[in-house]
Amino acid sequence: MKKLSFYFLFIIFLISCNSTEHVIDGQFMLSKTNIFIDSTKTNGAEIQKYILQKRNPRFLGLPLGLYFHNLGNHDKPKTPIEWAKENKRSYNFVKRIFSEKQSIAYANSFINLNEWFLSYDEPAIISELKVKRTEDNLSAYYKTQGYFKSSVTSTIKRDSASKKATVTYNILKGKPTVLDTVNIDIKSSVLDSIYTNSGIKSLLISGDRYKDQTFRNEASKVVKLFRNNGIYNFTESALGFYVDSTRTDYKTNVDFLISSNRLVEKEGVYIEKPYKIQTIKEVHVTTDYSFTQKEENISDTATYNSIQFSAYDKLLYNPKYLSQSIFLKPGEIYSDTLTNLTRTHLKSLQNFKSTNIKFTPIAGSDNELRMDVLLSPLEKYTLGLESELTHSNIRNLGISGKFSITDRNIFRGAELLKMSFLGSWFNSNNGPGWEIGADASLEIPRFIAPFGLGKFVPKEMSPRTLFSIGSSFQKNIGLDRQTFTILTDYKWQYTPKKTIQLEVFNTQYIQNLNVGSFFNIYSSEFDSLNSVAEIYDNANNTNNFPLETDIDAQAQDALRFMNVVATDTNFQNSNPEQYNTAVNILDRYNIITSDFLIPTLAYTYTYNGQTNFKDSNFSFFRIRLANSGNVLGLLSDKRNANDKKTILNIPLAQYFKTDIEFKKFWSVGAENSVFAFRTFLGAIVTYDNSDVPFTKSYFAGGSNDIRAWQTYELGPGSRKSGLEFNIGNFKFLTSAEYRFDVVGRLKGALFVDAGNIWDISGSEFVEEDAKFTGLSSLKNMAVGSGFGARLDFNFLIIRFDVGFKTYEPYLEDSKWFKNYNFNAAVYNIGINYPF
Repeated sequence: MKKLSFYFLFIIFLISCNSTEHVIDGQFMLSKTNIFIDSTKTNGAEIQKYILQKRNPRFLGLPLGLYFHNLGNHDKPKTPIEWAKENKRSYNFVKRIFSEKQSIAYANSFINLNEWFLSYDEPAIISELKVKRTEDNLSAYYKTQGYFKSSVTSTIKRDSASKKATVTYNILKGKPTVLDTVNIDIKSSVLDSIYTNSGIKSLLISGDRYKDQTFRNEASKVVKLFRNNGIYNFTESALGFYVDSTRTDYKTNVDFLISSNRLVEKEGVYIEKPYKIQTIKEVHVTTDYSFTQKEENISDTATYNSIQFSAYDKLLYNPKYLSQSIFLKPGEIYSDTLTNLTRTHLKSLQNFKSTNIKFTPIAGSDNELRMDVLLSPLEKYTLGLESELTHSNIRNLGISGKFSITDRNIFRGAELLKMSFLGSWFNSNNGPGWEIGADASLEIPRFIAPFGLGKFVPKEMSPRTLFSIGSSFQKNIGLDRQTFTILTDYKWQYTPKKTIQLEVFNTQYIQNLNVGSFFNIYSSEFDSLNSVAEIYDNANNTNNFPLETDIDAQAQDALRFMNVVATDTNFQNSNPEQYNTAVNILDRYNIITSDFLIPTLAYTYTYNGQTNFKDSNFSFFRIRLANSGNVLGLLSDKRNANDKKTILNIPLAQYFKTDIEFKKFWSVGAENSVFAFRTFLGAIVTYDNSDVPFTKSYFAGGSNDIRAWQTYELGPGSRKSGLEFNIGNFKFLTSAEYRFDVVGRLKGALFVDAGNIWDISGSEFVEEDAKFTGLSSLKNMAVGSGFGARLDFNFLIIRFDVGFKTYEPYLEDSKWFKNYNFNAAVYNIGINYPF
């Protein structure tokens, strides 16, 4: 691996020496752009979009796209005929051995390869015109920021020997202009009444610096105010800002004028009409609209709450439920916000591929509107297929697939019934394994709750009720677990950026069908226990070692031995370390092999500040508070042999669990670069002598976690247990990642991950180095760093990351960079970004 890395870097070095190969004499390639603002050098992140010419994109400081381009040749043949003339010998050889068709294909392969190289970034050649236009752009930008007397100059430094050049922009902003007197003049009495009664506060404040964006925001705010109060025809063209530019004291007066009339075209002539408050008189909803049949006759109609519903064929949607998505009713004044809310709500039903809302004046009236809602339905049935390849320290190679079918509007209330079937297969050190499962869910776009509780969440918040039931069965995966899940979930959009979710009946039953294979799967546990058996025999002159290795008798023999050691106080006193090892293994055995009933109540609050998928400056926050077993625990006082509370002889999981996650994203400079930060904190606290089910415990490592360790490999604390599955009930994780363009669809990333899992149960069986005892335990956080590549196909991102162990808390000495090399690196393949 080291030799390959050396050769790779050597080849890149050779190519980089010739980065200006395609730069002709007299031209210069842009190698660097310097920006000085008021004599201070800066990266100018806020003005990068105004710079028209930038150097070639780079990955790890190297313009890889340019290097690929330079492997091509602009002078090479473009057609097979031209290629044959230039390469007669090889072309005729292929033609003689095979055929004319094969020789043409042979020539095309070289032509296409050359064109593929040339399709990458050409050298960014200095253009004096673009530099001058950039000056103009920057000058105009700073004027929009109130620096009316700013100046922008540029210099180009050329190096004839290297054919490279550096451009420097010098920006002198000067003194900014501030707002002085702000006058608002509204000519219309109707508009003035709305403006005055609203109590709206102007964004134009005396003493603030002049900014074009503030004026645009003020205009948008005023337009929104009037259009939300019935002035349907109001537009920004009715607004005017007049700024006094004659003053020389860096202050300006502002007159904000709002017109009293609108222009209406009538028979080719524009006439003025006063603004009036528009009222909705009629609401018509077409549920099966299509452009091709818009002229056909309606065959089915119904009216509910004064809203007329119609269909060209049969009316398939219950008007009672569909009307809950219509927020403008006859007799109400027009509102932009309610129109957009109607459109958003109808789209969220996932029943319509397009939603078109039109308003037309009522004939003979100048203050009444007809509202038409034209809905084009999606196909009633949709099939889905997903597949995934997996690899981890546990699964050498795995493949999984999921088939689903969705039935829309199953009960005529825009409900979604989804049935899914999943299956997976993998190969591991213990042989092949598989899993099959099925689940069914019903999503209802309103609250289905007893005692009228649904009335507490208004329909404007898009309430949802989800019912789900499912089961899965595993073979040769862990202990061949079988799982049954029943879920009732309520979710609503508290604000456009805030979502609340309640899991009021989320019950899971986990049954282990192959407990006898525990020590075959957890072979490291068996090896440790066998070592204890040898010492125990030497100390007590018994005959336990070696423990039974036959799979059918292995678990029974190991369990017998652990119970013997657990009650031997003499061995505890004479060999405390070996005693604790055996008791720890017994404790983990009881937890992992136990069946569990997990009835969960949970509350989740999510804030997502992202406005659209292109937004790269936003924050995200989620907190989930969950309790298991608190209600059902009151219904039973029965306990099993391990003193665990049971329901129907099934151990009941009783715990409180809190997960907190925060993410922040910043756009940093040019070339679509993004800096991303994430932190996660989670804790599980049990009560009434309960254990934490294995499936609900925390783990560290993996492609979406600390990428320098494989899944379940790290922790807890500073322990290096060598176990196949390491889990804990407290977790802290933080990650930082710098993402940037490389070339085309290829993106790059540099990252640092830090974190670990710990134990906070207070159990006497847990080793001290696995416990979280306070802030001092954070010194046992593992640190991984590395780089990655992403192929962005818009609808998904294929990700490849290489993680290097940077700080290993379990090492005795030299914890930093001890195994920082490719041999010890972890290679992760994933779908989409890790966070």
